Amino acid sequence: MSSVFVHNANNALGSVSRRHFLAGGGLLLAFAQAPRVHAEAARSALSNSLKPDTPTTLGGLVRIGTDNQISLIVPNIEMGQGIYTTEAMMIAEELEVALEAITVLTALPQEVSDISPAFLKSLSTGGSKSVRKGWIPLRQAAASARLMLLAAAAEKWNLPQQSLYAENGIISDVSGRYHAPYGDFALDAGRQHVPEHIPLKPPAEWKLIGHSCPRVDIPAKVTGKAIFGIDVRVPGMVFAAVMGPPVLGASVDSLDTDITKAIPGVLDVLHNDGMIAVVAKNYWTARKGLDALKIKWNQGPNATLSSEDIRNIIRDAAHSIPAVVARDDAGTDVALKSGKNIEQEYQLPFLAHAPMEPANTTLHVRADGCDVWMGTQVPTRARKAVAKITGLPEEKIAIHNYMIGGSFGRRLATDFLEQATKFACKISAPVKFIWSREEDIRQDLFRPAYYDRMRASLDADGLPLAWCHHVSGPSVVDRFAPGGLPAGKLDSDAVEGAVQTPYELPLMRVIWTRVQTPVPVSWWRGVGPAHNVYVVESFMDELAAEAHTDPIEYRLRLLQKNPRSVAVLKRVRQESQWGTVLPARTGRGVALHNAFGTHCAVVVEVALPQGGPIMIKRVTAVVDCGIAINQDALIAQMEGGLLFGFTAALYGEITIKNGQVEQTNFHNHRLMRINETPLIDVHIINSGEEPGGIGEVGTTSAFPALGNALYNATGKRFRSYPFNQIDL
Repeated sequence: MSSVFVHNANNALGSVSRRHFLAGGGLLLAFAQAPRVHAEAARSALSNSLKPDTPTTLGGLVRIGTDNQISLIVPNIEMGQGIYTTEAMMIAEELEVALEAITVLTALPQEVSDISPAFLKSLSTGGSKSVRKGWIPLRQAAASARLMLLAAAAEKWNLPQQSLYAENGIISDVSGRYHAPYGDFALDAGRQHVPEHIPLKPPAEWKLIGHSCPRVDIPAKVTGKAIFGIDVRVPGMVFAAVMGPPVLGASVDSLDTDITKAIPGVLDVLHNDGMIAVVAKNYWTARKGLDALKIKWNQGPNATLSSEDIRNIIRDAAHSIPAVVARDDAGTDVALKSGKNIEQEYQLPFLAHAPMEPANTTLHVRADGCDVWMGTQVPTRARKAVAKITGLPEEKIAIHNYMIGGSFGRRLATDFLEQATKFACKISAPVKFIWSREEDIRQDLFRPAYYDRMRASLDADGLPLAWCHHVSGPSVVDRFAPGGLPAGKLDSDAVEGAVQTPYELPLMRVIWTRVQTPVPVSWWRGVGPAHNVYVVESFMDELAAEAHTDPIEYRLRLLQKNPRSVAVLKRVRQESQWGTVLPARTGRGVALHNAFGTHCAVVVEVALPQGGPIMIKRVTAVVDCGIAINQDALIAQMEGGLLFGFTAALYGEITIKNGQVEQTNFHNHRLMRINETPLIDVHIINSGEEPGGIGEVGTTSAFPALGNALYNATGKRFRSYPFNQIDL
């Protein structure tokens, strides 16, 4: 196992500060080549960074110290997806060093400099974009560092740079007379010009990229040294347990705090905008105080709201609210009248994130600044949110970002940080806010519920002449976009995976009806495709059945201009033994998509014992994500993503009764268990294209492949989930 040390943000809070560490001397280099207009500023910053008394912090850095330590400040946060390892591999490849030589740090918004590349100005992790965004800049940074080290060595040894080469962190000349480690040249390299031309290694010379490497974050997690947001300890810290209104949109009518304040260790009780926090010397005392509160709630207009009410609202909105057009090909209406029409409707539930690490954040708000310790996917956005609430300038806000114990999109939002900041403004000490598992689920921002209407006209061969997809549901972009999503504007997430399918469909119409519901919504793993690919692939299976054609063969007929999808589909047919006969009440289902820049086909095999639950027996996945940087990590992400999707498809519904979220913990928000986990075979096709995303690919595939397998096993089509609540 790798012995790489992962130091995440200020996670040790020790005597050696992060800034001192960065200023300790050596080569400090921005991720991408600085624009020529900024070249002098870049060189000045690099030079200043060598002076311990004038530390310079650049956003996204490679650092090579005189002690031969190589540090990478990555732009993305580790939340279980293995991004520290993948990005370290790209750096190590171009630096010509072993992976074990890399120390990984996380970029922080307060350390992003004026000369950083544009994509580092707003730090975020999501949408399976980390590798896609960093593929060129990260390698350029490492290659630049290597070239500057070679230039420094050439000057020192008075040799032509072309006669030198770098290998395993050592520079040597071709004659074998000279060799020395990188650290010997770090100071001189920092004074070199940033190269204007940065050649990258050709694939034939790769030693790390395309292979399997152990995760750099695993040793610290195994030994317990890894620090997550919920682990943070700050001198003088107090604790707060937080709760929100039990009914959606309710407010506090009256609050009796006498019993709570009499509990030894309780320091204060605060409430704001329907949220209540009990502050105490330790968390369990705060929880005890929260339970002792006597609260009278003004339940508001949603006191009788139910899941059925919301389903009806979303379903009926298409008849009363004008739709927003995402795509509408001329001639679609004529084509719909030309062939046999097939129409179906699909209904999807609200889904919770439910990560293992519940919502938490630690803040210290002072007159002269604010420190925030937490795990967030959006540190730049978090900084702006805290500044807005405290009234402090952004440069006075320090975000200390930590590894996250699962997120699945939950920490793309800053709602719980904003709630905590309002409370922290009233507390003089650092305070850690923790939402219990129950509160984390009840106060979640859920994956929207949707109602989808599908319609297609088929020619004499059963192939589509026209394809129509009408999505109805809430907007997630509305919460995320500055100022919200204006009326009449398209939420691209609502139709992602519906507008661009893998298939050659002659005429398409895709429209979206925006529906407002009292249930708060946000991003969820798989974002738009996790919703739309389920609908598209389920309906595609229905069309294949109508045409009396094998589902894979039917899809292949529509993929003439998509060779990468043809390749993954043919490979999954082979690897899954698609054509072999199965016993009664067993079946196979297929799903195909091109989401996140990756081409993926999945076949699921299910068995339905009489009177028993659905058993997923085997899963075969074929993935073409272009260049697979770390093959072992890709396989792990596919396995984890599939299981996450299966859990939601089987059990994941969030229901509302009397205005309240009914699910509270894992006893009634069921997860797949280890004995239910199927055999998962992942096969990788290396097409040589630039890397695509992978973290959400498996989740997106899980819903339709499982639903289509159930149809194959039972002859019944299920157009909603969770599937384990359906009479099979």
